Amino acid sequence: MLPLSDSFPTQRLPWMTWLIIALNIIVFILQTAYGPDESGARALAYTFGFLPGVTFGHHDAELAQINLGWLAIFTSMFMHGGLAHLGGNMLYLHIFGDNVEDRLGKPRFVIFYLLGGVAAALTQALTDPTSLIPMIGASGAISALLGAYIVLYPQQRITVYAPYQGLVEVPAIIVLGVWFIGQFLASTATSGEQGGVAVWAHIGGFIFGAALIRLFALGTPQKPPRPRLWQ
Repeated sequence: MLPLSDSFPTQRLPWMTWLIIALNIIVFILQTAYGPDESGARALAYTFGFLPGVTFGHHDAELAQINLGWLAIFTSMFMHGGLAHLGGNMLYLHIFGDNVEDRLGKPRFVIFYLLGGVAAALTQALTDPTSLIPMIGASGAISALLGAYIVLYPQQRITVYAPYQGLVEVPAIIVLGVWFIGQFLASTATSGEQGGVAVWAHIGGFIFGAALIRLFALGTPQKPPRPRLWQ
């Protein structure tokens, strides 16, 4: 199932979600400009990507000189390995981020998003603290938003594209539940990376979001959705 949209309009313009999407796109354009070939892209990934082996001291001197260490946990959240990687992440962020932002408010949303990304990166790192494979992408932080969404709005209808059925509306708890089960099954089949995908980062981010969203949402009363301008 490929999510395409939800049926829950927001009370306020989700400009923080839009800003994060814009930053990811801008960074990707800069990546393409400054690392157009494979060697340039690798250099950027090893500089700004999260390397558990460097961060936790299991590294060689050369990588330690070029990598940003702990700061790379944050810079890595805005980098992507290709157009499909970027597009998929931004689609999920667009669908699920705006409602979480609407519930938390902009300052809490930013903190929640960044901490979710940190939790995701550290979860993946725990599976192999000596890894020198750069971790890049917003999917860990976005996974935290998915965990938050399934707790806050489990019955909201999500329009998905399903093979052999076309466009159908499915409750969020099914869409995101199937997604999480898929990540868990992928993690049991490998040591944590499936075709370059850090599945444990997705799992860690999702659990962080589901476990802590109620805490972050304390004092932020649920608002009814604003009326749709169209049906």
